[in-house]
Amino acid sequence: MLKIENLHAEIDGKEILKGLSLTVNAGEVHAIMGPNGAGKSTLGYVLGGRPGYEVTAGSVTFDGADLLEMEPHERAAAGLFLGFQYPVEIPGVSNVQFLREALNSQRRARGETALSGGDFLKVAREQAAALSMDAEMLKRPVNVGFSGGEKKRNEMVQMGIVAPKLAVLDETDSGLDIDALRVVGDGINRIMRSADKAVVLITHYQRLLDYVRPDFVHVLEAGRITRSGGPELALELEREGYGAVAA
Repeated sequence: MLKIENLHAEIDGKEILKGLSLTVNAGEVHAIMGPNGAGKSTLGYVLGGRPGYEVTAGSVTFDGADLLEMEPHERAAAGLFLGFQYPVEIPGVSNVQFLREALNSQRRARGETALSGGDFLKVAREQAAALSMDAEMLKRPVNVGFSGGEKKRNEMVQMGIVAPKLAVLDETDSGLDIDALRVVGDGINRIMRSADKAVVLITHYQRLLDYVRPDFVHVLEAGRITRSGGPELALELEREGYGAVAA
């Protein structure tokens, strides 16, 4: 599904990714772990197409297509979802308005019929209920006045509505208490655990992996993957630290 080969990327002339390679197949969950400044968020931004991040070498293919040649909205329509460590607030735009336009713009790009208002509201309410989010929050401006946990739940509702093929989730566990972590973890499993989808979880800690069990764990240091293994590698990292394990 996703194949990254020898990826180099920089921002403001500073190289962050320095030859990163990774293959993610459908049906798999990959966890990316590493210290601050290793390039974890940069990887997510490059995959999502965030402006300012320049790819200087390497390639990324998604479902056989050249991901780096696509605009961000084209990547989303192709089935890529990027979850942010700090979801942004959008004053003046309601959740319902934002999510309906996000879904229907992707459907139109794929040649599908846009959902009517009634059909969309049914889908949105079902996803909100599954994430234990009050449906009234769908009427509020996007993330405005939301707690950290509410923002992450809202992002999972968005993911459930657009139903991506590949979710790249950047520190989704950041700022979550125990109950919110469980709800978000259950949401990731419900939405993305299937034979035709895949997940890349970017995280510092083992705790999210207690709920979303990865098939593979990778250590990202100094812009490249230095070690890969199974779920036991995350436990080793938690116990020993990156310095003892990654090299």
